Amino acid sequence: MTHDTYTSVWSDLTQVEFSQGFLQAGPYRTRYLHAGDDSKPVLLMLHGITGHAEAYVRNLAAHAEHFSVWAIDFIGHGYSAKPDHPLEIRHYIEQVNAVLDTIGTEKAYFSGESLGGWVTAAFAGRQPERVERVVLNTMGGTMANPAVMERLYTLSMEAAKDPSWERVQARLEWLMADPSMVTDDLIRTRQAIFQQPDWIKACEANMALQNLEIRKRNMLSDDDLRAIQAPALVLWTTKDPSGPVDEGRRIADLIPHGRLAVMENCGHWPQYEDAETFNRVHLDFLLDRAQED
Repeated sequence: MTHDTYTSVWSDLTQVEFSQGFLQAGPYRTRYLHAGDDSKPVLLMLHGITGHAEAYVRNLAAHAEHFSVWAIDFIGHGYSAKPDHPLEIRHYIEQVNAVLDTIGTEKAYFSGESLGGWVTAAFAGRQPERVERVVLNTMGGTMANPAVMERLYTLSMEAAKDPSWERVQARLEWLMADPSMVTDDLIRTRQAIFQQPDWIKACEANMALQNLEIRKRNMLSDDDLRAIQAPALVLWTTKDPSGPVDEGRRIADLIPHGRLAVMENCGHWPQYEDAETFNRVHLDFLLDRAQED
């Protein structure tokens, strides 16, 4: 990457009116990035495993024109509370409910990436009264590929035990189709999270879903997907390391009001890798503007 093409988290936010802070959401201190007028519908953005709210820095501005956008750190992640037990889907759902209650909204739009998509799909099936529309972005929860789970666990725990530049960079590069998308600034943002004194314990807790036994009891069945009544956009990519486009198509076919959109040349962070395309496709769906995928 040349100096002319260098980007940073801060440069992504220079044109965004946003706030960063902490909510006391039930028992969980929850860090957030917020953009958009509070009078607009709430859109909750949920990151992936070992991720953090900065996953959405390239999406806040476009979505804040239409929504009150909240990108949060899951419990056990980022700078949110780190419970002292393995984290399963029900724990994340408890946090999501507490966040919605705290910001005073009964019903919201959801966009979840990887783990965030898994939580979003489970939430939509169990609590349809709180859900307007959902975007399931390269979501987890339907597959249990031992090779992928082992790779993710190893990369994450190695970076937790030794948050060196190189190990954090390797963990981030797993997300991207083009490793050059991983900037020094993004590495430092995540490295600071991984350098927290309680991070090794937190990472063990948030990696619980990579344990096959725990994962199996949390996975989404075909009936779980059929139970989602909200309009759903399943967004997949052609270079996703967690699974093929066919899995996205299968998920979309099972959800009664589901449909598939595929982004080319992106990996597991399409909202960051090709923010312009993601924002367009995402907003077309959320605002019910799109007629064709």
